[in-house]
Amino acid sequence: MKYIIIVVIVLLALFIVGLLIRRKHNVVIQRLEKEKMQIQHYPIFEELTKVKALNMNGQTEEMFEHWRNMWTEVIDVHVIKIDSMLFDAEEYIDRFKFKKASIIEREIEEYIAKCEENKTKILNELEELIGSEEKNRIEIEQLKEQYRSARKTLLAHQYSFGPALQALEKRVEQFTPKFEEYDVLTVEGNYLQAREIVLQLSNEAQELFKLLNEVPSLLTEIQTKIPTAIHDLKNGQREMEDQAYYLRHLELTEYLESVEGELDALKEKLANLEIDIVGPRIEEINDTIDNYYDLLEKEVIAKNYVDKNCDKTFSILNEVLTVTREVGNEAIYVQSSYHLSDKEAEIPKIGLKQLEVIQKRYELLVTRVQEEKSAYSSLQEELIDISNEIERIKEEQEQFSNRLKNLRIDENKARAQLESLKRLLQETDRQLNKANIPGIPEEMDARLEEAEEQLFIVMQSLQEIPLNMQKVHSNLQHANHCIQEANKHANEMILNVMLIERMIQYGNRYRATNPKVHQLLLEAEEAFKQYRYIKALEDAAAAVELAEPGAIKRIEELVEEEMYAKN
Repeated sequence: MKYIIIVVIVLLALFIVGLLIRRKHNVVIQRLEKEKMQIQHYPIFEELTKVKALNMNGQTEEMFEHWRNMWTEVIDVHVIKIDSMLFDAEEYIDRFKFKKASIIEREIEEYIAKCEENKTKILNELEELIGSEEKNRIEIEQLKEQYRSARKTLLAHQYSFGPALQALEKRVEQFTPKFEEYDVLTVEGNYLQAREIVLQLSNEAQELFKLLNEVPSLLTEIQTKIPTAIHDLKNGQREMEDQAYYLRHLELTEYLESVEGELDALKEKLANLEIDIVGPRIEEINDTIDNYYDLLEKEVIAKNYVDKNCDKTFSILNEVLTVTREVGNEAIYVQSSYHLSDKEAEIPKIGLKQLEVIQKRYELLVTRVQEEKSAYSSLQEELIDISNEIERIKEEQEQFSNRLKNLRIDENKARAQLESLKRLLQETDRQLNKANIPGIPEEMDARLEEAEEQLFIVMQSLQEIPLNMQKVHSNLQHANHCIQEANKHANEMILNVMLIERMIQYGNRYRATNPKVHQLLLEAEEAFKQYRYIKALEDAAAAVELAEPGAIKRIEELVEEEMYAKN
């Protein structure tokens, strides 16, 4: 009984699954039926009637018949085949033969896709045919108008086109047979072939109008503008050479002659309408001519510069020579009193040698100017370089001269700083003697002795002959550091002594009642007698803080006020 129930349940499940699969297939069949109906009822034949507005001859008639036969085959063959296949698929579904149904469904989809492809092809070709007729009608009128305009331009401005006139007229006349061919194709209903004629004419019209626009300007360049520019350049060259300009390095004559010889060849190419060759070459020639104008102008500017600055440079050169010699003499004199490094002492000598070389360069430059066999642009560059070198040496000598003059000032400043350090050390010693302290620790004595020694070293270095200021400055720096440190530590020590005294005085009131405070104060007093002021301060501070927390800060403030009042 148990197995029978299981079998019934399984069969029932299979039946339910089968029903669900059949329902799914029925949905697919309904979709395919709908797609078939859309193809069957699409008004293709109504769309094809639009062709009858055209000339039903030739290509148009052939295409119309082809489309009609194609769609007739879709309706009478493919749609009927689809109906039969739909019927078979439904039978298989009803009998739960889903695998065979799926195969037929895929075949139906392929048939429908092919029908859709035929429909799209017919509509696209129909649209192209009708569109071609409309575009052809509009564009051919525009082309005929452009043709008439081109003929008028050639007739009215024949001289502007020169040797290219004949070739342009031939290009224009080539339009007439193509217009006639277009008319014949249109009458015969061959609109797509006519469209090709229209596109070809449109490209040729663009090229023709480009020629009509560019040929006159190119011809003007070849016949008028470039020859005029060549003539002007030759005259300018001749006038400049009469004024002693050297221009052979430009090779201007050779270039102008080569261009004159090339103009006839360019004119012949223009007669053959080779504007893609002629145009860039003319642009290149014009650029080169403009560059030659710039070069000639550069020579004029250079000559003006050389004429204006040649003598001026000579005066500056002599002036710097004089200054450099004076600096050299000054260096010799200064060396008797002050030490100069070997590098510094050589500055005037090196400057004189460099100026001698520059002097020879200048003399050569003057010779080249007088010989009139050098380009002024080259002479200008050399003169500018010479001027820059002179200016550099002048600046270098002035800086060295100022360095020599500052040596005496530096010496005076060093002596003044030495006196200032002496006073600071004396003041430090006075403060230590004035302060009521048991004695001076060895560390402080060592600092004072070192400071004294450094002052002596500075004084010794200031007595040397020749005086080495670099050494003096180094010694001063070391002495300043030592004395400042000694002064700082002396003030700190005096302050600490005052703090110790005040703290011991403050802590005395607690000695009788607090043995620990008494012990710390005893230790502080013993360290104080041994000049161990840091240890004494630590013990006194610990005693006061133990006796009365916070009292140290008040004592410190009172001592600082007292120190400030004394100073």
